[in-house]
Amino acid sequence: MKISNDIKYVGVNDHDIDLFEGQYMVKNGMAYNSYVIMDEKIAVFDTVDAHFGEEWLANVAAVLGERLPDYLIVQHMEPDHSANIMRFVERYPRTRIVASAKAFTMMKQFFGTDFFDSRLIAKEGDMLSLGKHELCFVTAPMVHWPEVIVTYDNYDKVLFSADAFGKFGALDVEEDWACEARRYYFGIVGKYGVQAQALLKKASTLDIQTICPLHGPVLNENLGYYLDLYNTWSSYGVESEGVMIAYTSVYGNTKKAVGLLADKLKEKGCPKVAINDLARCDMAEAVEDAFRYGKVILATTTYNADIFPFMREFITTLAEHNWQNRTVGLMENGSWASTAAKVMTKMLDGCKNTTIVEPVVTIKSAMNEDNVAQIDALADEMCK
Repeated sequence: MKISNDIKYVGVNDHDIDLFEGQYMVKNGMAYNSYVIMDEKIAVFDTVDAHFGEEWLANVAAVLGERLPDYLIVQHMEPDHSANIMRFVERYPRTRIVASAKAFTMMKQFFGTDFFDSRLIAKEGDMLSLGKHELCFVTAPMVHWPEVIVTYDNYDKVLFSADAFGKFGALDVEEDWACEARRYYFGIVGKYGVQAQALLKKASTLDIQTICPLHGPVLNENLGYYLDLYNTWSSYGVESEGVMIAYTSVYGNTKKAVGLLADKLKEKGCPKVAINDLARCDMAEAVEDAFRYGKVILATTTYNADIFPFMREFITTLAEHNWQNRTVGLMENGSWASTAAKVMTKMLDGCKNTTIVEPVVTIKSAMNEDNVAQIDALADEMCK
């Protein structure tokens, strides 16, 4: 793949993977992206996952021809991007390694060496000349590891963005960018909105024509669309109007109440109702929806004087990912001593700017006429 006359793509597609980072389902695989800039001097950007080292090195060699690389730029030390550093150095021993100071500390941890004799530490604003391509390094700590740098090429106006603007999915599969980029962002980066905002602020000072991330497609058209989405996501704003319902149901009574609530919301003009059965859906998809919509309803049963395990996992995940700025409705079900609403309320205490609306719908075993009225009132509140 040709990014520009001088910038070549040398990454790989992974269709063997089932769970990315051991937890995220990736039915369309993953791309591990790597790039080469051919100039008076040659820079290679990042390596790939350990399972694809030989394929990647063959891709690099095909681009280099008879030439040798001058620099290996390591922007991110997560093993899906750094696993082949040692193999690359063994193949090209005269290459200088460019990375942040923290990245070299991690190299010592991963490989037993920090490449002291061949390293070049990149700090905020440092420049590296390849010839006509002048590279500027921008630190991006905690997007989403502390050692991350991104790199701006001021000749082709390309931002090599590390994990920012990445997505799930291999490059040889066509799919909607926003859906899998959103799920990737909130699962992988979502906790670090402040840090992502800081990177966007730095990026706003650059004339960017192309974004080359470490996962997902190269972005070179309609960049405002991608930047606007990243700004919304990282500021915990509302992307889509509507209501998301997340529920668990043991014997079907809570599910029935959720169905009535969804119908009421639609009758009252709610533009979109997204329903997630937490026991059966992809949890990452449910988390994605909770961040996408500004209004969320949590419905679950009392379970061992607590809440059903899938709901506990869901709320814990939201809190861990810095979920905030949302309006929340609650529905609980219990045959005796209902505690679900109380437990959920306490779990949401740490979620900033979260408003829990009345009424709380309290079902005892199965819906009755009072519950129907409560559901109607809750729908009214959520549709305001």
